[in-house]
Amino acid sequence: MQFENNIHLAYSTNIHRGNTWAETFASLRDDTMRVRKEVGAASKPFGIGLRLSNEASLELIQPQVLDEFRRWLDANNCYVFTINGFPYGNFHGARVKEQVYVPDWQTPERLDYTKRLFSILAELVPEGGEGSVSTVPASFKAFITEMPQVEAMRANLIECARHIEALSEQHNCDLHLGLEPEPFGYLETTDEAIDFLGQLCMSGLDSDMIQRRIGLNYDTCHMAIQFESAAESLAKLVKHHIRISKIHLSSALSVRPTDSARRALREFVDPVYLHQVVSRDASGSKARWVDLDEALAAPEDSSAEASEWRIHFHVPLYAQPDEAMATTVAHLEETLDFVAQHPTVCSHFEFETYTWEVLPPHLRTESVVEQLTAEYRWCFDALAERGIADS
Repeated sequence: MQFENNIHLAYSTNIHRGNTWAETFASLRDDTMRVRKEVGAASKPFGIGLRLSNEASLELIQPQVLDEFRRWLDANNCYVFTINGFPYGNFHGARVKEQVYVPDWQTPERLDYTKRLFSILAELVPEGGEGSVSTVPASFKAFITEMPQVEAMRANLIECARHIEALSEQHNCDLHLGLEPEPFGYLETTDEAIDFLGQLCMSGLDSDMIQRRIGLNYDTCHMAIQFESAAESLAKLVKHHIRISKIHLSSALSVRPTDSARRALREFVDPVYLHQVVSRDASGSKARWVDLDEALAAPEDSSAEASEWRIHFHVPLYAQPDEAMATTVAHLEETLDFVAQHPTVCSHFEFETYTWEVLPPHLRTESVVEQLTAEYRWCFDALAERGIADS
């Protein structure tokens, strides 16, 4: 949906199962249209945050299939303004973990997939409009051990920027890619992202073009886990002229690792997704674990309960888990406060609680539509409170 200051909001359809285009379209036709009805947006243009696997993108890029989808969007008063291009393959029901970064930006497969997503998006974005794609944080940090790997990532991203630039000119629209930092990714923090994107601009022949076409997908859950301040992070990005391509509205778990909290956290261990943990004690010292089960298995020390754990487990925006746990929703709210003060900093917003299938029973709604509807209402209220959108 579109609000004041050209701000668009959608949910990421990566919450739904679907690896083929037929499966993806079925979830749009059934679940997305039900959500739209439940939030009372039947008469308004409805923005879609599309998730396409590589397989689905190969099918949708076919002219007849793409024409049929465009006609469906028009008939249902819907539009696609953003695509989640982070997960390349299957994203539900089987082990994903660190394989979500595969293939990474070293590879021609990641480049070809992302270029294809932009070719699709260019056909869907209206003339004069804007379209974004979010992607992996270059790679998983443990995968990158040599400088030639970094150089390969830079070269592929520059080629992608050229493709995006050509499409933008051809279709008279503004297309851009957002690298998405997260814990244990090759890009984790704001400072790492600024440094990498700065180096990327210096390594290309046209730094203005690269800066225009490649920026950051700012995920509020991911940055909160790093104990970053949203206001400081966003101000740094603005100062260094980093394009904020999209903002993911998401919330993570935050706990004091007491015995009761540790017991409760066992419900959040699952075999599908990676749940990175960052801990900070009273002195500011940090400890890190690549997954929640490793954090729970680590030896406890006497001062552990004075520390705070932040866990990469996306929980519903409205969630109040229990008295042993909290969430990082304050970072999300601080992000929206910054947007209210700087309304042109970013125009694409997407909420992304893809974990519905693996949520513990006390946090899981009866249907995915019920969760998405409640999250839309949370967003509407949060935007209206800040004057970003009408209530």
